[in-house]
Amino acid sequence: MLFIGFAIVIAIGLALLISSDAGSMVGLTEQQFGQLVPLVIILVIVAGGLFSRSYKAKELVGNLFAWAAVFVIALVGYAYRDDLSDVASRVYGELVPGTPQILGEAGTVSFRSGFDGHFKINARINGAEVHTIFDTGASAVVLTQADAKLIGLSPEVLSYSVKVSTANGTGRAALVTLDEIDVGGIVRHNVRAFVAEKGALDTSLLGMTFLSTLTRYAVTGNALELSN
Repeated sequence: MLFIGFAIVIAIGLALLISSDAGSMVGLTEQQFGQLVPLVIILVIVAGGLFSRSYKAKELVGNLFAWAAVFVIALVGYAYRDDLSDVASRVYGELVPGTPQILGEAGTVSFRSGFDGHFKINARINGAEVHTIFDTGASAVVLTQADAKLIGLSPEVLSYSVKVSTANGTGRAALVTLDEIDVGGIVRHNVRAFVAEKGALDTSLLGMTFLSTLTRYAVTGNALELSN
């Protein structure tokens, strides 16, 4: 019964704390509520002892410290929820490169570099998710044949009349216009791009026809920031 009592107190306390965040709670100020919680915990301990006479003093004290630790950890976690959210986002970015991390600054997203040192960016192009690589050396957004099909283009009917330089050497590409590119909430419309001929490119490139529209892009260590 003592465990149940503590669980109820912690659940109610956190629910009220989260729902308030400012002002008053059930007629009490936050300061008054903070003073009330320890008193309620003591009441639960006493009530638990009365209803369960088989509890030994040592076991009762042990339960007290265990639940007090749970309450303190939960309270600290709530107090530092914003910092912990940033940490979780950063860890997720390390584990899943290419996933945008929305920063506190409006219109700014961050990416972590992969093990190969490249910044992989998962962009939504014409509504489809396309895995690209950040490349300031590319004069435009460049799509592979597979990604072109993914976003609804027909590579086989395009005219590959533009000479381009890629990591695989010199090749040809077709000029297209992309209806929309969305990178972590940064959206651009009618973006000029190229579709590389078959075999000329392994991964699509997020090049300057998108990057030049940003107010800022910066690489610091293994972090890339893009600002709308």
